[in-house]
Amino acid sequence: MAAFDPWDPAFLADPYPAYAELRARGRVQYFEPTNQWLVPHHADVSALLRDRRLGRTYQHRFTHEEFGRTAPPAEHEPFHTLNDHGMLDLEPPDHTRIRRLVSKAFTPRTVERLRPYVTDLAGELADRLVEKGGGDLLADVAEPLPVAVIAEMLGIPEADRAPLRPWSADICGMYELSPPQDVAARAVRASVEFSDYLRELIAERRKHPGDDLISGLIAAHDEGDRLTEQEMISTCVLLLNAGHEATVNATVNGWYALFRNPGQLAALRADHGLVPAAVEELMRYDTPLQLFERWVLDEIEIDGTVVPRGAELALLFGSANHDPAVFRDPSALDLTREENPHISFSAGIHYCIGAPLARIELAASMTALLERAPTLALAEEPKRKPNFVIRGLEGLGVSV
Repeated sequence: MAAFDPWDPAFLADPYPAYAELRARGRVQYFEPTNQWLVPHHADVSALLRDRRLGRTYQHRFTHEEFGRTAPPAEHEPFHTLNDHGMLDLEPPDHTRIRRLVSKAFTPRTVERLRPYVTDLAGELADRLVEKGGGDLLADVAEPLPVAVIAEMLGIPEADRAPLRPWSADICGMYELSPPQDVAARAVRASVEFSDYLRELIAERRKHPGDDLISGLIAAHDEGDRLTEQEMISTCVLLLNAGHEATVNATVNGWYALFRNPGQLAALRADHGLVPAAVEELMRYDTPLQLFERWVLDEIEIDGTVVPRGAELALLFGSANHDPAVFRDPSALDLTREENPHISFSAGIHYCIGAPLARIELAASMTALLERAPTLALAEEPKRKPNFVIRGLEGLGVSV
C-alpha cells in the first residue's frame, strides 16, 4: 500500500492517484500504521455512513476494555469531555435527543435570516482585498467570513472573537491521524479556554437572553428534555469548528482548483449563474474533509472480508468523491456537472447540520470575488498544510 501514505508530502499534495490505486485493489484494505480499515469506494462509504452496526463512539455500548481499546491519556480529558458531548461523536439515543434540540434553535429560518449579513460581509471582504491590490485569500476572505458568521449566529460579541479561529485550529489538530504530543497539548489547552469562555457567556445569556443561537439553545426543550451546560458548550464549539473549517478550506481549495483550470474559471466568470453548481463541484473535486472514522460495533463483512467488532473504519471521502463508478471523468473539474452526489457533508444521521449555511457562505464569497475582483489571479504557488484529514492550504496569495 505504498501509494497511500498520509504523512508523505507528495501524497498530501495530490492524494487522488493513490485513491485510484486503493479502489483498484478492492473495497476494503487494512492499513497497519493507523490500525484502520480503509474504505475507498463511493457506494460503500455512502452505505456505511448509514449502517447502524457502526458508530462514531462505542462508549454507549462498551467500556474501553470491553471494546479492546485503551482509554485516552488522563491529561487529554478536557478535550474528550468537550468532543464527546458534541452530537458529531454521539450515537442514538443521545445523538437523537441533542440533534432534535439543536434543530429547534438552528432552523432554516435562522440560517436564512443570516443571508443578508453573509452577502454584505463577503462584499466588504472582497472590496478590501481589491483596495489592497491583492493579498492572502485565506487570511483576507476565506477565514474572516465563516468565523464572523458563526460568531454572529452564536451571539459572541465582536470584541471576543479574536481567539475563536486559533482555538478552533488547535482543537481540530486532534482529528489528524496519530497527532503528536505537542498538538494534543495545544488542543487540550484550547478546549479548556474555549469551554471556560462559553460557560461565562451561557451564564450571561441565562440572565439576559437575546435572539442568538446560544439563547435559543438555552430555551430549547422537548418533552422535558433540555441540553445540559456541557452539551451546550460542546454544541457551540462543534458549530464553530465544523462550521468554518470546511468553509475556509473549501474556499481556498476551490479557488486554487479554478486557477489550475483556467477554462472552467473563464466559464464561471462569463456566467455567474454557475456559482451554485461550482460550489458543489469544487467541494467534490478537492474535498475539505478527506476521512471520516467510524467504529465497528458489530462484526461486518465487506466483499468477503470480515471486519471484526472493535475495528475502526476510515471512510475516505476524497476517494469516494473521485469514484468513476459514480462520477463521469472524476479527475476533471466540470462546473456544469449535473449529477453530483458528493458526500463532502457526510450522510445519514451525521449529515452536516450546517450544510445550508456553508452553501450560502461559499456562494456569497465566490460571487463577491467574481463581481469585485474579475481579474483575480494566483500570485504564487501555495503550500499545502501538512494535514491529511482536514485538507487545506497554508495560504493563497492572489493579485487583482
